Amino acid sequence: MAVLPRADSDLQGRLQESVQKLGLQQLVTEHKLAVSLLDLSTPGDEHYAGVNDRQIMYAASLPKIGILLAAFQAIREGKLPRTLALDASLTRMIRQSSNRDASRVIQCLGYEFIARTLSNPRYRLYDPNEGGGIWLGKAYGPSGWRRHVEFWRPEPISGEWHASDTLQVVRFFWLLSRGELVNAAYSAVMKRILSEPDTTEYFIEPLREAGVRNIYRKSGTYGDTHCDAVLVEHEHKRYIAVAIVSDANGPTILPRLIQELHRLIM
Repeated sequence: MAVLPRADSDLQGRLQESVQKLGLQQLVTEHKLAVSLLDLSTPGDEHYAGVNDRQIMYAASLPKIGILLAAFQAIREGKLPRTLALDASLTRMIRQSSNRDASRVIQCLGYEFIARTLSNPRYRLYDPNEGGGIWLGKAYGPSGWRRHVEFWRPEPISGEWHASDTLQVVRFFWLLSRGELVNAAYSAVMKRILSEPDTTEYFIEPLREAGVRNIYRKSGTYGDTHCDAVLVEHEHKRYIAVAIVSDANGPTILPRLIQELHRLIM
C-alpha cells in the first residue's frame, strides 16, 4: 500500500504564509477552510502540505469521486457490467456533477459496497482511526427512491451525509496518478472521465489563464460550501490541490487560492 509523504516543513511554511497573505487565516482558525497540496514533480520525492486537512467537512458533490472508484471496483470484481450507458452516466456525474446519475449509480452499487471500497486498506480513503475521509450516506438530489433507500447513514464523526477531508481527496488523485485505483487500465479510464471539466468556476479559469491544459478535476457546491480538487500536469510540474471552504465568498476565495498554490509549485 502506497503511503502519502508526511508534511514537508518548507512547503508547509509557504502554504501557511500564502493563507495569511490571502487573508484567509480567520477561516482556517474557524475551521471553515481546509487545503491540501501535494507536489508530484519528482517521482519518489513528493512534498505535501495541508491546513485543517484531516477535518471532516460537508463536501457537496466532491465525494462523487468515491462513487466513480466504487463503480470500477465493482466492474473489476464482476459485480457490475461495464456498458456504454454506464460510462456515459459516470462521465455526466463527474463533468456535469449530475445528481440523477450519481443516485442511479449509488442504487446499482449499494451504500455498503461503496463504503467497503473507500475503507479498503488498499485505498484507505475512509478510515475512522485517521479522522475519517470520503463518505457517501445518501442519494444526491431528488431521486424518486423510497426514503429508506435514499438515506443510509451520516458520517459518524461529522454527522454530514456527503463529507470528506482534503487529505483523502489528495490520496484519491495521488493513487489515480500512479495507476493504483483498481488497476492501471481502469485508472486511465477514470482519469479520462475526470478530464475536460464542463465548468470553469473556482480552480479552472485561473489555471487555464496560466496556460494549463492537462487538468483532472472534481468540484462541488451547495449553499455556502464550495470545493475543488485538481490533478495538474503542466510543463515539468505535476501537483494535486484540494480545497473545501464553508463561506459565502467561496466563489472568489477559491480562484485566488489556486493562483497562489500554482505559484508555490511552479
